[in-house]
Amino acid sequence: MSDELIVFLRTHRKQAGLTQKELAAAISVSRKTINTIENGVFVPSTILSLRLAHVLGVEVAQLFALADPPESLDLSSD
Repeated sequence: MSDELIVFLRTHRKQAGLTQKELAAAISVSRKTINTIENGVFVPSTILSLRLAHVLGVEVAQLFALADPPESLDLSSD
């Protein structure tokens, strides 16, 4: 299993008609923070991910995905 993260932030930001600077201002971070997230250099915290999703009107799972997600666990009892 790989821990590589696929980032869809740029796509959703552009669909919302926002620049990196505007999105950064909306969640109180720097433009560079948005840039590094979009380029996969920085993985945001849960709180930051939730703020991004809220401003963009999407779920966090629409912004980020694992390149190689783990298989589902069978939690059924026998």
